[in-house]
Amino acid sequence: MTIRVAVAGATGKMGRLAVRLIEEADDLELHAGLDSASNLDELDGADVVLDVTHPAASQGIVEAAIEAGAAVVVGTSGWSNERIAEVERRLRDLDEAPGVIFVPNFSVGSVLGSAFAAFAAQHFDSIEIVEAHHAGKVDSPSGTAVRTAELVAAARGDAGPVAAPHADQRARGQLVSGVPVHSLRMSGLLAEQRVILGGDGETLTIAHSTISSSAYETGILLALRRAATSEGVTVGLDALLGLELPGAR
Repeated sequence: MTIRVAVAGATGKMGRLAVRLIEEADDLELHAGLDSASNLDELDGADVVLDVTHPAASQGIVEAAIEAGAAVVVGTSGWSNERIAEVERRLRDLDEAPGVIFVPNFSVGSVLGSAFAAFAAQHFDSIEIVEAHHAGKVDSPSGTAVRTAELVAAARGDAGPVAAPHADQRARGQLVSGVPVHSLRMSGLLAEQRVILGGDGETLTIAHSTISSSAYETGILLALRRAATSEGVTVGLDALLGLELPGAR
């Protein structure tokens, strides 16, 4: 079976990468490549829609894809738990609902780094995240950092929120699920995340660096192939990799 894929954001860096991977794969077919001037009717007939656009456009693309009966892989940042819950409610109202997979990061290494942080979070009270991306990234914190903070908070369970003294001061970063997140946007970088965990007399740093966009290839292909037969809402590449994270949805 060949999976027909429409790529929204096909002219961006991630979109161009996805289009190349689709064209090279024997079991995938490029149904349409959409840019900011495209009509969303071009999604009609696709089995899977890959959204790699920007936060302002993403919700409309997801709604249009669901309306067209296509499964969706969302690789765009800006989707909070509340907004994802709205998509879940929308799918429950449909008789034949396609699956929607939200992927904050397509890098297997990054996903594993977030998973390791979630496990470690059960043993440390002081936890902060520093994430750095290229100067052209328009959103902060990154979707990866948000996902990591959510996993950290969920993993702690009854232990409660992390210790974040003086969180009211702007230089202390933005609290995401109670975890301070600090964002850098500067030239010379692609993507990096460090989760720093502190305890009595020690610190543990879990770091991941993306040095090439080729790091995303395995995750993109995995998500596209799984989306075609998925049901409901799935959050995180970790779920597709079979990782069972403490407290994760």
